[in-house]
Amino acid sequence: MALLDGKNGLIVGIANDRSYAWHIAKALTEHGATCAYSHIPGEKNERRTGRAAAKIQPDPWLCPCDAGSDDDMDNLFAKYKADFPTLDFLVHSIAFADRDWLKIGMFAQTPRKAFLDAIDISAYTLSAMSARAREQMAANGGGSIMAMSYYGAEKVIPGYNIMGVAKACLESTTKYLAYELGEDNIRVNTISGGFLRTLASSAVGGIDSVERAIEEKAPLRRGVVGGDVGNTAVFLVSDLSTAITGENLYVDCGVNIMGV
Repeated sequence: MALLDGKNGLIVGIANDRSYAWHIAKALTEHGATCAYSHIPGEKNERRTGRAAAKIQPDPWLCPCDAGSDDDMDNLFAKYKADFPTLDFLVHSIAFADRDWLKIGMFAQTPRKAFLDAIDISAYTLSAMSARAREQMAANGGGSIMAMSYYGAEKVIPGYNIMGVAKACLESTTKYLAYELGEDNIRVNTISGGFLRTLASSAVGGIDSVERAIEEKAPLRRGVVGGDVGNTAVFLVSDLSTAITGENLYVDCGVNIMGV
């Protein structure tokens, strides 16, 4: 029997087969879970997410969702509930910041709208989705919610700018959700994944120097690969992690312990 046999859940955030969400979905599926997928509205985005998900399982379940729309989130969770008997896990792997402000030396100039948009999509949506997931998870005795963070939430990564602030908000949001949803046996955690070259990371100015520094300074003398985070997600969904909630798990080859 596989570790996650019989578990069903929703993956939010697959852009392509290089994204952390894809590696998480792949690992969960390999351990017996059934995954459903949301995608950004539009035919191009549907095809892109569909192609990536189809590499994991044939004929994947897809639903459009603009995370900035309450109506879209309502529709996503209603459709999921109609098609799946349980919601055992929710993977939140979305973030947004206007790349014009993800440049070294531009943080103080970030305008109000760009600042608030980053907080909305990158952090508030975890709370909004958790609220919509809660009833179905609680009806089945609980579940596991996880979101993707990054070390830039705690230390300055030049060029990460407003995304760092948004990830800090995400990590704090996780703790408050863990407290509130804990009465329904719902665990909420973040994974602080190491640098992985994706569509999102490529928008950050100065990221090439960060990548080089990681390879030199990481205690494991290597950078993270997607499967590292995927395996951690399997643990968080499984019954092996039933007493872990409100935590931020580093999966970064030890980079976070280094002072220089």
